[in-house]
Amino acid sequence: MSGTPALAASAQAERETQARPCAPLVVFDFDHTLYDGDSGGHLVLWLIRRRWWRAALALLLSPLLLPLIAWLPTRRRAISAYLWIGTVGVHRRRDMDALIDRYVQANAARLRARLLPAALKVLQRHRDAGDRVIIATGAPPELARAILDFVAHEDLPVIGSVGAPFLGGMVTVEHCHHRNKMRMIRDAGYGQIAVAYSDSSADLPLLLAARQPVVVNPKPGRVAMFRRALPPGTPILNWGCRDRGGDPVA
Repeated sequence: MSGTPALAASAQAERETQARPCAPLVVFDFDHTLYDGDSGGHLVLWLIRRRWWRAALALLLSPLLLPLIAWLPTRRRAISAYLWIGTVGVHRRRDMDALIDRYVQANAARLRARLLPAALKVLQRHRDAGDRVIIATGAPPELARAILDFVAHEDLPVIGSVGAPFLGGMVTVEHCHHRNKMRMIRDAGYGQIAVAYSDSSADLPLLLAARQPVVVNPKPGRVAMFRRALPPGTPILNWGCRDRGGDPVA
């Protein structure tokens, strides 16, 4: 992989702005929006399960780490700890990219099945209309790109969490999450957001920044909060996540 994800996304943003300077910007979250589940979590679990000692260490530290994941200010550190356990011995980003490629190839059928057809149809409609479409996700951008490659959307700009080497493994140094997701979108060169799609209450800054927010596949217990926080009439839809809330879409 050449350059950093942020630089790559910024270059793509500049090319798109020059090609379609007035086209509406549409932002999709990835997990539980286009993909049924937590793609980054699935990757980290696979990384940890590769060796018994990684699994044992993760199990030993989970009573400490799981509560930290549940609390927004400490979430990045807890995710980094699990990622580090799964990648001890990985010293370069290109080696991490190679592991992601191995994971995607080994789990191709399962990953493809997790892409939500209803979501992909909406994404394709925006692309057909000439909108500028980007993905902004808490997962590694290389992972989201590789999964989207299954459905010929590998050319979509993806802004995601950035990893870096630390003490013999990899950790997350930029978590594309909550307010930091908005900062990373702006730093990549994107401006006013016309439409934003997300499932997560952590993406309220993104949804509130969009002229047209759309909540998809929310946790059932979060639906009332979204109705209070977002403008009246904001769509709250279910695109095929069976354990999630929202109005079903035919």
